[in-house]
Amino acid sequence: MADDEMLSWDESVFRDEHVFEIDYLPETFRHRDEQMQSLKYALRPAVRGSRPLNVMARGPPGTGKTTAVQKLFGELRTVSDVNVAQVNCQVDSTRYAVFSRLFEEMFEYEPPTSGISFKKLFGQITDRLVEDDEVLVVALDDVNYLFYEGEASDTLYSLLRAHEAHSGAKIGVILISSDLNLDIVDELDTRVQSVFRPEEVYFPRYDEPEIADILRERVERGFRENVAAPDVVERVAELTAETGGDLRVGIDLLRRAGLTAEMRASRTVELEDVETAYDKSKYVHLSRHLQGLSDSEIALVRVIAAHDGERAGDVYEAFEAETGLGYTRYSELINKLDQLGLIEATYTSVEGRGRSRELSLAYDASAVLERLE
Repeated sequence: MADDEMLSWDESVFRDEHVFEIDYLPETFRHRDEQMQSLKYALRPAVRGSRPLNVMARGPPGTGKTTAVQKLFGELRTVSDVNVAQVNCQVDSTRYAVFSRLFEEMFEYEPPTSGISFKKLFGQITDRLVEDDEVLVVALDDVNYLFYEGEASDTLYSLLRAHEAHSGAKIGVILISSDLNLDIVDELDTRVQSVFRPEEVYFPRYDEPEIADILRERVERGFRENVAAPDVVERVAELTAETGGDLRVGIDLLRRAGLTAEMRASRTVELEDVETAYDKSKYVHLSRHLQGLSDSEIALVRVIAAHDGERAGDVYEAFEAETGLGYTRYSELINKLDQLGLIEATYTSVEGRGRSRELSLAYDASAVLERLE
């Protein structure tokens, strides 16, 4: 590599590295016009001071669901009588935690960490809505985590029935889920099903040309001129499509490829940088799921990694020895990890013992354990 092709120590291939962060909100939102119009239709009553329609936004991971809601909430924040709150249910996975987050969004300070009942917390939120004649729009992002913890029905019941407990309280709900195996309405209690009739907005996977189109804009904004050639962007789009079309994989891959080029002191990202970076970027979803696990869930993942493919009863012996937790809780954790796609729990017939589950990791064990360090 010639000297003029090498980066000096204080130079970078990036114009704005934040463009390649997962939480970056793009100025233009491509290939989601139909979904945006459906969401605007549902939320339009809030602008007029009425309770908006409830929405269920579903689709595979990395298809723009969260970004769409963030875009619309940005517009709604300019309306004085509308409050908006986006709750990450992977972090706030209980009814109390959800309402604590709503309180914080509305009052701009956290509620006391102890000594305040749910009823009082709920009452302060609804009293504020009634007294100020405001509308609250709540987006429960990754709502599937509330289902995994058995908290979904109680949380939604409180939100959807708020106007009955406090006359004049106007709350609309947007549920965002990437778990296509979860039938949200069927999994809710009948008391919630009777009032939850959401508008359904589906976000399909991006196809390869759409992925390439979106990534080109990121490249233009995030890299310096001529850093990533068209064939580099096309390869990133191809790899992203091959791993399920999750746009977050492609965005992370561009960033890691840029960092790899910098390690070589190169002014340009080459195809070899993409291939090298892909070994880490393809595990974006895995890293995201692992970040939200509790200590007991992490312990179970480690035990399964050490006893991959063994029957649930045998795995439990090792798990119980490490954690002291009972079989009921163990079974609940298996179901959650299975629903998250972190493990595979396959029923098999055991001679003389009926049916038993065999437990195995859904990812390469070394990749899982590396990300738990």
